Amino acid sequence: MTAPDRGGAAEGTGAAKEPKRAAAKHLDAEKEPESAASRWLDAEKKPAETGNERTLPDSYVAVDLETTGLNPKTDKIIEIAAIKVTGGRIAEEKTTFVNPHQLLDERITGLTGIEDAMLTDAPDIGQVIGEYVEFTDGLPLLGHNILFDYSFLKHAAVNCGLEFERKGLDTLRLCRAFMPEELSKSLGPVCAYFQVGLKCAHRAMGDAQAAHALYQAIRARYGETDGGADAAKLFFPQPLIYRVKKEQPASKRQKEVLRELAKYHRIDLTVDIDYLSRNETSRLTDKIIAQYRRIRRNI
Repeated sequence: MTAPDRGGAAEGTGAAKEPKRAAAKHLDAEKEPESAASRWLDAEKKPAETGNERTLPDSYVAVDLETTGLNPKTDKIIEIAAIKVTGGRIAEEKTTFVNPHQLLDERITGLTGIEDAMLTDAPDIGQVIGEYVEFTDGLPLLGHNILFDYSFLKHAAVNCGLEFERKGLDTLRLCRAFMPEELSKSLGPVCAYFQVGLKCAHRAMGDAQAAHALYQAIRARYGETDGGADAAKLFFPQPLIYRVKKEQPASKRQKEVLRELAKYHRIDLTVDIDYLSRNETSRLTDKIIAQYRRIRRNI
């Protein structure tokens, strides 16, 4: 994954000046605490499955996103890549830029190479999420810290009235299980450790391809060995658990108030107000008021 937000005249006003640690999925793939595994279905409740009892998964959709930040409720997808793998071989690839309707933080542009001009004519997430829901139908999702990518995709799907329940295979969890504890588990270092090529790092397609190759490398090395029931479970898809409610669009009055505030305080907003949700508009309005005060009306 990766992701941002860029600066308007007001610090902290929405997608403006508050720097994001977005691309952080790559900068620190270890950001997901170990306890996050609890978000997956508790495999202990099911009988242990080992590689000898069932064929290890070899068909899935490897996915990766670039985003404007780490929070699927407040940040936006800017690039999606999905690779359909059948029998261990790539069958189809799909990638799309997505217009976030906000300016990108310079740090994200520097990390990914994605610039605002590249996204100007890109489709909205609502125009493409259905394609990816259909593309991944019937197969588990695979990625490096897959719950991150899934949370953004599900958030977008729910906002468009689409169901998106999937199982997942996580190369990050596999790396934690089979690599020395002291080594970094970010995508770059783990690819080097398992001698997997990583082309176009911090871009959705390059990272999705790397996650696919990484899974195949770990599967070949450890999948058929007796690493115990707990290790064996890591090679089988588990339900991805992320709960989200559909967002409501901002009201006409909310947009008017935000525009009045920005004009009054001479703030150059870096987001397109027309694409903000009700909650996003409220948060941005509150930030401006907290930093600059309310509009003073002449009596």
